[in-house]
Amino acid sequence: MKDINQLKIALASDHAGFNLKRQVEAYLQSRGAITHDFGCYSTDSCDYPDFAHPCAAAVEKGEYDYGVIVCSSGNGICMTANKHQGIRAALCWDVPLADLARRHNNANIVGLPANFIAPELGLEIVKTFFATDFEGGRHERRVNKIAL
Repeated sequence: MKDINQLKIALASDHAGFNLKRQVEAYLQSRGAITHDFGCYSTDSCDYPDFAHPCAAAVEKGEYDYGVIVCSSGNGICMTANKHQGIRAALCWDVPLADLARRHNNANIVGLPANFIAPELGLEIVKTFFATDFEGGRHERRVNKIAL
C-alpha cells in the first residue's frame, strides 16, 4: 500500500459519527493524507445516506483512493455505500476485522460504529486499515465475484 501521505481519502458521517470522523480526519491529515469531508458538519440530526452516497461515488469514480464512513452503528452508512458497484465498505469494530477487510476483501471504505467503539479504538482500526495490503491470490478471485 502507498504511504498514507500519498493517499486521497473521502470521509462521511451522520450526526452520531461526526465527532469520531473529525478525530479520524485530524489523524489522517497529521500523517499527510489529503482528505475531503462530504458531511455532515455538525451533531445536528441528519440522514446518513445524504453523505454516504457522495462519498462512495467519489471513491467509486477514483477521485479518492479510499473512504472512511461513520454512523451510530456503522450499519446504515455501510449499507448505503455498498449500493455503489465499485465499493467494498467493511464495517469494522475491532482491529483484526480492519486487517481482514483489507487483506482478504480489498475493502476500499472502512465503516466505523461510533456508538460502539472508543475513539482510540477507532483510530487503531483506521491505522490498521491503511497499513494493510490486499493479499490477492485466492482472495482476488472471490472479490471479483462481488460485483453484479
